[in-house]
Amino acid sequence: MTSLYHVCAISKAPFLHFHGCGKSLFPSSHSKGSSLHSHPSFCKVGVRCSYSGHDIKGNLNTATIDIMADVKSERIVVLGGSGFVGSAICKAAVSKGVEVISLSRSGRPSYSGSWLDQVTWISGDVFHANWDDFLGGATAVVSVLGGFGSEEQMLRINGEANVVAVNAAKDYGVPKFILISVHDYNLPSFLKTSGYFTGKKKAEAEVLSKYPNSGVVLRPGFIYGKRRIANGFEIPLDLIGEPMERFLSMMEEYTRPLSSIPTSDLLLAPPISVDDVASAAVNAVTDDECFGVFNIEQIKQAATGTKV
Repeated sequence: MTSLYHVCAISKAPFLHFHGCGKSLFPSSHSKGSSLHSHPSFCKVGVRCSYSGHDIKGNLNTATIDIMADVKSERIVVLGGSGFVGSAICKAAVSKGVEVISLSRSGRPSYSGSWLDQVTWISGDVFHANWDDFLGGATAVVSVLGGFGSEEQMLRINGEANVVAVNAAKDYGVPKFILISVHDYNLPSFLKTSGYFTGKKKAEAEVLSKYPNSGVVLRPGFIYGKRRIANGFEIPLDLIGEPMERFLSMMEEYTRPLSSIPTSDLLLAPPISVDDVASAAVNAVTDDECFGVFNIEQIKQAATGTKV
């Protein structure tokens, strides 16, 4: 006969506060139905097993063995968690029972959803973050930081912001860092020197340098799904991306020889769903053997839990 019991041993930390950088960059705030923990969460699980045996005289003996083990629960910090890709990652992580903290300038998204209450939403800026508030006890950081703008802005948000985050995670002993980067398009070199691509490469190099055996870089191309914008409106990117993905998949045998033509993969690199990117990121969090650079096809495999 086997009985199962458990005792949770989770310590609580002081109430969280976040130091922002002024009104223009969204003052510090956080929202969630429960408080944060500053230390790793562990559940002490015990299994009590009874067994019986016979001694040499044929008497029935019984004994009980108690087996105790500490089981680590995942706790991730998603940088840029309120955006299109970031929110999908938060939602996917919550569905797998992962504790999620999101840091973004906008904080909690304005739309509704029951899963939103299971995420700790922090509004603030990565350059002025008080990492003490949420990196302690984290098992992974997932960064979706990036964007467009002037050359200086793109270098800062795609590159420098991620470098700051990687080094902070390393300093706090976070064991894993996952970066959502961009497909390595076969563009002419003069185009790859733009702030966007230069910043992305700088961020990738920092992840792979600081986390050589646990860092993950996902390189998706065009990401499709229902993208929410202001006032609750959605842009149905899946109406374009999904049929294009199916078409390119069917035509892969014919398009593969064209891949060496400069800029060809701007059209031929298959789109990928935001759910696949999110699933791949969350699976990378929970799989200690998952690390390195993942191209589009490998992201799709990782999303299904297939070893790459």
